[in-house]
Amino acid sequence: MNIVKENIILKGRVFTLTNQRAVFWKEQEALILSDIHIGKTAHFRKHGIAISSEILQTDLNRLRHLIQYFNTKKILVVGDLFHAESNSDVETFKVWLSQFSDIEWILIQGNHDIQSSHLMNELNICVVPKLTIDSYTFIHENLEDYDNVFTISGHTHPGVVIRGKGKQKLKLPCYQITSQQLILPAFSLFTGLNTRNVPEDVDYYAFTDNAIFKL
Repeated sequence: MNIVKENIILKGRVFTLTNQRAVFWKEQEALILSDIHIGKTAHFRKHGIAISSEILQTDLNRLRHLIQYFNTKKILVVGDLFHAESNSDVETFKVWLSQFSDIEWILIQGNHDIQSSHLMNELNICVVPKLTIDSYTFIHENLEDYDNVFTISGHTHPGVVIRGKGKQKLKLPCYQITSQQLILPAFSLFTGLNTRNVPEDVDYYAFTDNAIFKL
């Protein structure tokens, strides 16, 4: 797996964007990501749609590499760690998670996170509606009224369209950054790209397997 990095400054501190759909905050030794949607593939299979379980394994392998690469001590998931009710994918995640018992996991609850508190306690994942560290507020859905708060969120699965000559165009996942917010791409590869929910005065950091670039 190729990890490409781009350091940016948010409110005076350095954050590292990666082309693997996650941000590393070195000061907190924290990996920040959103919208993993564990259980989505099993949910589709349950309803008769043949979706491979390898999709989840690919996502978890990417996450494992990122954790090891950055020597991560804390995981901040800004919503939608899970997709639906408990299913076989959740059991797969439970086994996978056991290798990282020394890492602190915090889930900022998203609209899909409907798992029981019993399961969260069993997984040793702290669930909160929002979280503030220093001058940054972590939430799932971005705010309309910021009130001088810098937010880090997910939810919208941002993408951007790059147009070439004629009718040529390419849609890529991206980070959306304004003076008061950072919106993360969906971590899972099994998600669509939303190019319509665009904040005002936004900078895009799009990425491919081999590059990150500002638009």
